[in-house]
Amino acid sequence: METYRVPMVPGPTRVLETVLRAYLVDYGSADLEDEFFTLYGRVQDRLRAILQTDGDVAVMSGEGMLGLWAGLKSCLRPRDRVLALASGLFGEGLGDMARSLGAEVETLSVAHDAILDPDQVAEAVRRTRPQLVTVVHCETPSGTLNPLQAIGQAVREHSDALLYVDAVASAAGAALCTADWGVDLCLVASQKCLSAPPGLAIVGISQRAWQTIEAVGYQGYDALLPWRHALAEHYFPYTPDWHSLAALDVACGRVLDEGLAGVLDRHARVAARCRAGLQKLGLALFPAAEAFSSPTVTAAKVPAALGWPELDRRLRRRGMVVGGSWGAEAGRVFRLGHMGTQADDALMDAALDTLAEALHTP
Repeated sequence: METYRVPMVPGPTRVLETVLRAYLVDYGSADLEDEFFTLYGRVQDRLRAILQTDGDVAVMSGEGMLGLWAGLKSCLRPRDRVLALASGLFGEGLGDMARSLGAEVETLSVAHDAILDPDQVAEAVRRTRPQLVTVVHCETPSGTLNPLQAIGQAVREHSDALLYVDAVASAAGAALCTADWGVDLCLVASQKCLSAPPGLAIVGISQRAWQTIEAVGYQGYDALLPWRHALAEHYFPYTPDWHSLAALDVACGRVLDEGLAGVLDRHARVAARCRAGLQKLGLALFPAAEAFSSPTVTAAKVPAALGWPELDRRLRRRGMVVGGSWGAEAGRVFRLGHMGTQADDALMDAALDTLAEALHTP
């Protein structure tokens, strides 16, 4: 396994030694020790502050995809109507996931270098009358950030649908007011902007969502229902991952110690530094409209004369790793992840210097 001097992959992000140290302690049984239940409650409170919600937060053992499936399976019955809002690969994927569960899915799609239009969302909600609306806040394959506040308003004003938001690449890196924006299911992962190991899926759950979850009654390893009273009853659906939770506790503490406003400002500043630097190097941004770009990840077009495999090789040879892309953008776009610990001025400067050298020297 390689450890790179300049890590710029858009997740999993660089994990600091203080977070890793918490993971490496030899803990006892999470099923039996009051210390674990105290820790779990503290992490819940910290996540509520980060997600800006007064709702419940379930912290599940598994990578972020576990939470994405948990939210869908726990809230959908066959033939339920779902409106999937898609501005990229992951938004389209949420529609496919809901469809695989027997839901009747309509997808409202825009180009991958664009963001969703709240007026179009409002029209689609009125027309389809969905039980669930899904949307990806930050589409990492294309580096875009959807206008979630306006989308939430459009959904609330025109339907009683639950709003399901993939905030995996935005939470703790972009503005996200879960309660005020009407988000019912907020899906997050530990390894992106929180910069903890990739072992936990985080689900913010509104009271409206709990009502649906109880009515659906889904049972399974990824079910959300057992988490409603797990802490109060000191009875979890499976043995929790104490090590990962301890690491996440430290990571969340770092965010709150810096202050959420300061964290968001840092992400915005480093993102602007990244985009200005890429353009100075003669690289075209993707999307071209910077107003569509996310503060957590920046995408740029691969120079045609170089090609993605060669660019990737040159960067790795110099100790830097970035992300390619998938789907329609595969081979055409590369991405720098300036999220979490990687939203750092000095690291970004090192990345831009390394990229400048790689563009001109084999």
